[in-house]
Amino acid sequence: MVRALLLCLLLLAAPAWAHKPSDSYLTLNVAGQQVSGQWDIALRDLDFALGLDQDGNGELTWDEIRTQHAAIAAYALGRLELSNGAAACVVTAGEQLIDQHTDGAYTVLRFHAACPGKLEALGVGYRLFADLDPQHKGLLKLVHEGSASTAIFEPGHAHQTLSLHAPSKWTQFADYVRHGVWHIWIGFDHILFLLSLLLPAVLLTAPAQSFRDALVDVLKVVTAFTLAHSLTLTLASLHVLALPSRWVESAIAASVVAAALNNLIPLFRGRRPVAAFVFGLIHGFGFASVLADLGLPQGALALSLAGFNVGVELGQLAIVAAFLPLAFLARRTWFYRQLMTSGSALIALVAVVWLVERAFDLKVMPA
Repeated sequence: MVRALLLCLLLLAAPAWAHKPSDSYLTLNVAGQQVSGQWDIALRDLDFALGLDQDGNGELTWDEIRTQHAAIAAYALGRLELSNGAAACVVTAGEQLIDQHTDGAYTVLRFHAACPGKLEALGVGYRLFADLDPQHKGLLKLVHEGSASTAIFEPGHAHQTLSLHAPSKWTQFADYVRHGVWHIWIGFDHILFLLSLLLPAVLLTAPAQSFRDALVDVLKVVTAFTLAHSLTLTLASLHVLALPSRWVESAIAASVVAAALNNLIPLFRGRRPVAAFVFGLIHGFGFASVLADLGLPQGALALSLAGFNVGVELGQLAIVAAFLPLAFLARRTWFYRQLMTSGSALIALVAVVWLVERAFDLKVMPA
């Protein structure tokens, strides 16, 4: 059981040495038989696939990217298929730009597609990086006559047929629930912050502490974190409040440092739920930046926002449900004490590197 706990935590913490998993953001606007598209693809992923860094110095310049525009378009569009039934749409590459997302620079590839016949549904085949990264996800937004729907593409769901009829609000709600679950599971900084706060939950009282005692403590921390990030996620998504992305990402890294150090030095002194609430306000802005990449359908804005938030909570509760029983069973072992000390120190070290990278726009750890 102890080994299972350690394996569970290692699987969660191991990716923390790298940036977040590979995603791309694909938007398709359908008008009649024409489709206009925009595809945001991380330059770090394209560099791995195509070797964009021609001088091998670890830095991509505009000239290196510009000279590879044709190769980028051919590589990406060669792995995207649009169709009307059995008839393929003819895709033509357009201009390419550069944009900054919260996790780095992305190329913005614009394209057009002409489809034969009247479109009632659009077939999409997505194989970007399928041969290089089985964890890659394509996050698609389909817009038609003012209504929007979303889909997630991965190797197991590489081909989907998307209806152009306006989706029901509950369908949009379910779509954003899925997005919320996925994004908490790949948000390693959010996960490590939460786990750092939960590690002491099974060690707080006397040896006779019951599972119920630990559960109540966990619920206090998780509820405080949930209330806080739900508040700022909503305010930021509705454009009531806004903070610079660099400040938010740096503050999130700092919160992970503080939460991990609290397991070595009592910084919060029994006020972990208060710390979860205060830092959760910052994490909410981080979730909002992810939601901004996806976009919110104006016809079902409140419901889609609620769906994303519900998805985040479900993903979070799944992590807690996997962690707490194992932690409780292992709480008196030498391994768990090592996890509290050495594990927390490792988390703090990773988060310090994140903080330096984000605050000073440096590249310390390899992608």
